[in-house]
Amino acid sequence: MLLEEKFLEFHRYASSHNLPLEAISVGDENKVLCEMHYAANAPRNIYSHTKSFTVTAVGLAMEEGKLSLEDHVAEVFKDKLPSNPDPNLEKIQLKHLLCMSSGFGKALLMNADRRPGVGAPDYEKYMMAQPVPVEPGSAFCYSSADSILAAHMVERAVGKRMGEYLYEKVFQPLDMGWPLWEHDPQGHPNGGGGMYLTCTEMMKLGQLYLAEGNWKGEQIVSRDWVQEVSTPKFTFEPSADFWHVGYGYQFWISPYPGSYRADGAFGQITTILPEKGLVVSIQCPERGNFDQVKRALHEHFLMEL
Repeated sequence: MLLEEKFLEFHRYASSHNLPLEAISVGDENKVLCEMHYAANAPRNIYSHTKSFTVTAVGLAMEEGKLSLEDHVAEVFKDKLPSNPDPNLEKIQLKHLLCMSSGFGKALLMNADRRPGVGAPDYEKYMMAQPVPVEPGSAFCYSSADSILAAHMVERAVGKRMGEYLYEKVFQPLDMGWPLWEHDPQGHPNGGGGMYLTCTEMMKLGQLYLAEGNWKGEQIVSRDWVQEVSTPKFTFEPSADFWHVGYGYQFWISPYPGSYRADGAFGQITTILPEKGLVVSIQCPERGNFDQVKRALHEHFLMEL
């Protein structure tokens, strides 16, 4: 069955079952192949999908020789350390932040925390004062704070705000414009979430990674970094959540051969399928049963490709 036929079959299934879906787009590394909208085609909050843009900035800064996976958090933010920091704080390296194994041991600076003002006004000072009860690198614990600290490390390394840096290196070359983006009280773009993009704009990051970092003949991100971020750093035992397979660097591992995804709350997802030469992006509303969408996408489209 041709891709277009499979896509239309999924569209008919989604429509007949009233799936809470706003948009779905499918592309190869160069263009949009199929697209369907179930709501207005407008930029929306992509939540933690933003994290995959953050790790892209990390790779760019590393390629410039301004950042290393072994860089220590406590050294970078030494001006924000309390008088008696947790001894484990000195062990946290950038690589631990990227694979959610910082050792802070709980989810911090998540969306539900930031809105009431937790950590404000200085996220760096707030995080440097947190206990680190777990040996850094030893255990997975998903936390937006890890991504936020990684983004701040990029800013300190390159001497620019993340928005400016990504605009110069990614947004402008990929013709994405200047996205709306949540900032913290001190003006730092949120490395853990809060970017607003349309479905096809969101998908461009996946197209870039599908093409091993190349965009229309220009190598934006190194092939080595594409390989690094998509290699599992943690794998998980099979569970009721069939998508809970593993985690790389700010990308989740998906249950299809060689695949991985940028994944935001409520269903803002870009799945990269290198063996199929395809990228599939969806956007979903904050209301509704996303598990229903996830299972339908898995059973009635992704497994059929």
